[in-house]
This record gives sequence, C-alpha cells and structure tokens, in this order.
Amino acid sequence: MNKNNNDILNVDYIIVGCGLAGIHFCEKLKENNKSFVVFDDKSQTSSLVAGGLYNPVVLKRFTSVWKSTEQIQLALPIYNKIEKECGVILDHKTPVYRRFTSVEEQNNWFVAADKPELSTYLSSEIIKNENPAIEAPFGFGKVLETGRIDTQLLIESYKKSLLSNQQLVEESFNYDSLQISDTLQYKYIRAKHIVFAEGFGIIQNLFFNHLPLKEAKGELLVIHAPDLKIDYVLKSSVFLIPLGKDLYTVGATYNWKDKTNAITQQAREELLNKLKTFLKCDFEVVDQVAGIRPTVSDRRPLVGKHTSHKNMFVLNGLGTRGVMIAPYIAKQLYEFIELSLPLEEEINIERFIKY
Repeated sequence: MNKNNNDILNVDYIIVGCGLAGIHFCEKLKENNKSFVVFDDKSQTSSLVAGGLYNPVVLKRFTSVWKSTEQIQLALPIYNKIEKECGVILDHKTPVYRRFTSVEEQNNWFVAADKPELSTYLSSEIIKNENPAIEAPFGFGKVLETGRIDTQLLIESYKKSLLSNQQLVEESFNYDSLQISDTLQYKYIRAKHIVFAEGFGIIQNLFFNHLPLKEAKGELLVIHAPDLKIDYVLKSSVFLIPLGKDLYTVGATYNWKDKTNAITQQAREELLNKLKTFLKCDFEVVDQVAGIRPTVSDRRPLVGKHTSHKNMFVLNGLGTRGVMIAPYIAKQLYEFIELSLPLEEEINIERFIKY
C-alpha cells in the first residue's frame, strides 16, 4: 500500500499478522462490511509446519477435540468461500487412518466409537492392511469427516487478494509508533480498533507480551515415495500426509528450547527413525522445513481485550489445530467487540490475570 503521510486513512480495524487467526478475522470484517488494513512482515512461520489437518479426534487417546463439531461446521464453508474468491483449491477431503499397534488399541477404539460424541467420526470397522509398503499387522481405524487445508497456499493467495485491494502493508509493525486514545493512530492510519494476531511474534509485543505464550519449534520432512500409494493421512508415531505426485509430509517434531527457524539434523533423524518403524518402501527426503508454533499451557487460545486500552485486542495461541479453531475464535472476538457478547471463559485472556 502506498500512501502519502499527509493523508489520513480512516478504517475500522488495524490487524497485525496475516496467519490463520488474522485471515479469519479479516473474513468476519468483510462479512460485516468493516474496513481494515493488515500489517504482516512474513515473520510468522507456524504455517510452514502445520499439516493443515482438520480432524475432530485426539488420536493418541481416542477422545473428542474441544468444540470440534462447532469448529468444523463453521470453518469449512469459510474455506470454500475463500477458494472461490481466490480461485484456488484449499480443502482436500482426506480420511485419516490410525495405525494400531496392539489388540488393546483396537479394543480402545471400539469403546470410543460407541460414545455419542465420537460415533459420527470413528468407523466401527477395523481396516485390514493390504499395502506391502506399510507394516500394520493390527490394521487401522478410520476417522471420518476429515481433510487437509493447504495453509501455505491459503496464506499466499489471501495476501495477494489483500494486496490487490490495498489492504495489506508488508512491513513490521512498530509498537512505539502507535498513538493510543479514543481512536488509534499508526502513521497515516486512524482506526477504531486494533487486533494483534501475530502468532509467536507476540513475545515482542509491548502490550501483550505478559501473556503465557510458549514457543514450540516444529520441523517436518517432505518425502518422495513412489511405491507407497496411499490416498489417506496415516497416523502412527508420526503423521504421513499425502500431497500428490507421490510426495508426503512427515511430521512433526516438538522442541521447547530451540527458538530458531533453522532446520536440524537431530529433527531429521528423529522423524526418519519413527517413520522407518512402519514404512517399508524406499523413499527420498526432498525437503525439510522448520517453524515456531505459538502454544499455551492449557491448550486454549488467547483471546480478549487489553486491561487498560479498550480498543486493543489479541487473537493468538491457536496451537496445533489452527485450521479448525481460527474461524471459531475469530467469530467470538468479533462478536465480543461489535455486539458486546461475552467471550468463553476457556479462551478469554482474563483467565491469566493475577489478582
């Protein structure tokens, strides 16, 4: 966006960050004919290590994901709308197969599949493995209503759309330059509200860096495996996600100490060792990427209003299920700001205020 500093641009919102949270808040603003400008400096890297899966089941324990049904029902029409507007395909309907390692796991699956909140999503049949490239003597459980959102394509396409509408400023946001009063002014932009949706970048944010956001580095591999031939996501000790053309994502790792975006040999070996426990065909590693995920100790997002500045808000802490949860919390924040509806206590940042 090019603007003469002598001209003031009046908007309803400034949004800082164009990851999943920022994009879905933009969608709420567009839906309600609100004007906005987005600042993004390409520093967010969590999308690089996001598998992009929407899956309503915690596959380690066979339990339901928090608010999963509401989240999926809200999210998928929005991704479909963005697909049409940007002329891309983002939503790849793909079942998830959970590889069983014992008879006990099979039994636990059947118990879970009988529960009302999971019966829609867990197939009650054990799928026998007939693929020689995979070692799975106990077979698989199939998760229904699942898929993958191409998060990188989503963010790239959405930014292009914002640029074409002169709604994106590709530069770092300088917190010291924000003038705060009944309205907000940042350089040549005057706004009623500002929403910080900058992912792990919030640790540099003067207004919200007190929130308990942890940085979890993740790395993943992309492999070429021509003999594998699966059209489903395989969940074992790692996720194996088909990308097309015999390419698969393998991931991801968790590292709470390393704060860099550099790929590591240690993560590569960890993923390969886990992969080789069940993958029996030849493959080649063709890529490795790393990124930092913003996570919260109680595994709930950080949403809410600044304690002192009534027109300043945060939308953050999506964790590992961002494609599902981002539309849900964006809607909550919008209705909190514009309709004065209360935020759910589980996501409200007030839960961390020390009295």
